[in-house]
Amino acid sequence: MTAPITTLRATIAAALSNPNVWNTYDFPPPTITANSVIVIPADNYITPSNNTYATIAPMANFRIVMTVPMLDNRGNLNGIETMAVAVFNKLATSNIVMNVGSLTAPTVLSVQSGDLLTADFNISVLTSWS
Repeated sequence: MTAPITTLRATIAAALSNPNVWNTYDFPPPTITANSVIVIPADNYITPSNNTYATIAPMANFRIVMTVPMLDNRGNLNGIETMAVAVFNKLATSNIVMNVGSLTAPTVLSVQSGDLLTADFNISVLTSWS
């Protein structure tokens, strides 16, 4: 059974939850902080399979954004790599059937909470119209 569009972000975030290691959000938070995993809609967000939307499941596309503190000149590459491995492993052990895309190169993100190192990847999940 596929998860409905209306609860899919929360389902993915629950699968990625790792209390005391990182914060997990099923929406873009007002302030992005270090050690966070954020589930946000990708572009294209929802792709219908064809015009018969009631009987053919749509594909929902999300970006999984990971953030760690910058720390030093190495940019905390070890931290983002460790987080990426843990996030991939959590997705692999979930019961969510998905296609996983490539991990982006880490980049610096300057936000209100300070400079963060961030990387992300896309996932696509077959879902339902409810």
